[in-house]
Amino acid sequence: MVELTALVMAPGPLFVDTLRRLWDDGGAVAPIDTRLPLPAQRRLLEALRPNAIASADGITRLDSGRACEEGDALVMSTSGTTGEPKGVVLTHAAVEASAGATSARLGVDPWRHRWLAMLPMAHVGGLGVVTKAYHCGVPLTVLDRFDVDSALAAARAGCTHTAIVPTMLASLDVSVFERVIVGGSASHIELPPNASSTYGLTETGSGCVYDDRPLDGVEVRVVDGEIHLRGPMLLRAYRTADREWDPRLEGGWFATGDLGDLDTSTGRLRVFGRRGDLIITGGQNVWPDPVERVLLAHPAVAEVAVVGRPDPIWGAAVTAVVVPADPAVPPTLDELRDEVVAELAPYCAPRRLELATVLPRTPLGKVQRSRL
Repeated sequence: MVELTALVMAPGPLFVDTLRRLWDDGGAVAPIDTRLPLPAQRRLLEALRPNAIASADGITRLDSGRACEEGDALVMSTSGTTGEPKGVVLTHAAVEASAGATSARLGVDPWRHRWLAMLPMAHVGGLGVVTKAYHCGVPLTVLDRFDVDSALAAARAGCTHTAIVPTMLASLDVSVFERVIVGGSASHIELPPNASSTYGLTETGSGCVYDDRPLDGVEVRVVDGEIHLRGPMLLRAYRTADREWDPRLEGGWFATGDLGDLDTSTGRLRVFGRRGDLIITGGQNVWPDPVERVLLAHPAVAEVAVVGRPDPIWGAAVTAVVVPADPAVPPTLDELRDEVVAELAPYCAPRRLELATVLPRTPLGKVQRSRL
């Protein structure tokens, strides 16, 4: 059996060195987000039941731990957008397959390129940069947090590739990099020419669809509107305190819980969103993403999330939760409705407007609609 060590330390060189050492010793690793409140960290440790905890102070053994299986590399907690996080078990083979397929799609050359890691490493989008560099022999620079000046300095020092989330685009000139991958629901925003939008889950070990096209080795199908994925980078199992289970369907397919459609003639995948994000208003289906894209073009809107609120007439009222660019001069509901009606069907226009000072997000920038 393989021992599981919880890695409770901030991102940075020590994190990466410890991960590599534990892997070299044959262990598996469960990164824990140190930005979580201590009670949340304790709950996560109780759920994952590691055999040891590695921190900046050293390694502490635990009597209540449960080992992993041979070949396991990572136990990653999910982002938590839909509830309590689960432990996702990824094998070394899956991590290596993800790294290889991504590097091949991007044309990464270990002799010419260097990765920059600056996303939270307790989440697969950030740790994926480290594993891509590790498995493909690409040089790596690690920042302990995202900082514009440090990112630009790293680019000047030779970093050519990095991964970001959409919220970083507002402050970082990504043209200084040769290639940037953007996760965290980037499909509905306009990206610069050197950026690729990615779709993937913790269960797929990072992005597995780039610019609407699956990576080599990734199979996609849509069943009753739901996206199913199959490929060598899929998880082995879910892990909780007292059990493990394989969530894959017959034939190795994984049902993502995301809705979309697949153009079989071009192989392009369109992702609409989580099944629970769909708003049914007056019998019409409204997806938040296209409405948010239109509303973000309004100069008075800094951030926006579109959700459905219970309504006795419509069933659900399309509601825009807006962070104004200037709180003293927020947009009006009529302005936002006019903006949407000019580009989308009339039933997509918001019927309610709620003003907010901030939108709740996961550490990777995804809006947590369940908290709105």
